[in-house]
Amino acid sequence: MQLIDIGANLTHDSFDRDRDAVLARAREAGVVQMVVTGASREHSPLALQLAQQHRGFLFATAGVHPHHAVEYTDECDAEMRALHAHPEVVAVGECGLDYFRDFAPRPAQHRAFERQLQLATDVLAADGASKPLFLHQRDAHADFMAQMKNFEGRLGATVVHCFTGERQELFDYLDQDWYIGITGWLCDERRGAHLRELVKHIPANRLMIETDAPYLLPRTLKPMPKDRRNEPMFLSHIVEELARDRGEEVPVAAANATAATRGFFRLPPIP
Repeated sequence: MQLIDIGANLTHDSFDRDRDAVLARAREAGVVQMVVTGASREHSPLALQLAQQHRGFLFATAGVHPHHAVEYTDECDAEMRALHAHPEVVAVGECGLDYFRDFAPRPAQHRAFERQLQLATDVLAADGASKPLFLHQRDAHADFMAQMKNFEGRLGATVVHCFTGERQELFDYLDQDWYIGITGWLCDERRGAHLRELVKHIPANRLMIETDAPYLLPRTLKPMPKDRRNEPMFLSHIVEELARDRGEEVPVAAANATAATRGFFRLPPIP
């Protein structure tokens, strides 16, 4: 079984003490490739650095999360464009809107999102196609859809990562032929129980899986790690839960997610 984690925050300082061991455990658990999330001016270059150190195994996104929207200055935009000149950077983002936390003023979020959508229309992947978008949305669905509509027909493949929303949100995304990223939120009986039913409606060729490590440790994992840190090796647990909810065999769910991911990010064959 070969798995690809589309969202791992491997630049997080909780991995500083044992990052190589984390990567080794992921490989042992069947994770053959990972996309390292770049979500700020500080961490997007670090994500690229990791991808360059582990070519063919790690790849990176480059962007500014809505929590960090005030960072998105003209200088930041230039930095992001420089990062996207590297082939290891395979998607624009993480970017979007987040009204749940409101860590950045909403006008700043809108401006940063707009500029990154423009960036996505400008930068191209190595094969000349538009780079994919790696998006975040929480409690901001109407404004999120409105901003995306402003760029309709101008953007490449799009994934709403770490989907935690309701039925209408899901179908709005699927109506746009966007991809959906599912995390261990699925395993949270307090907040994610509704996803057990919703994942049945996601077409196999639009469904991808991710840990969002070190966040969102699956609550059904046994035994739980003592430090409660999520890591990519637990992607296998997520796909097992996902397969059960979708009524699929685990190898089928894994193979479908891996195929969708490889096509979306245009990842090279496993070395």
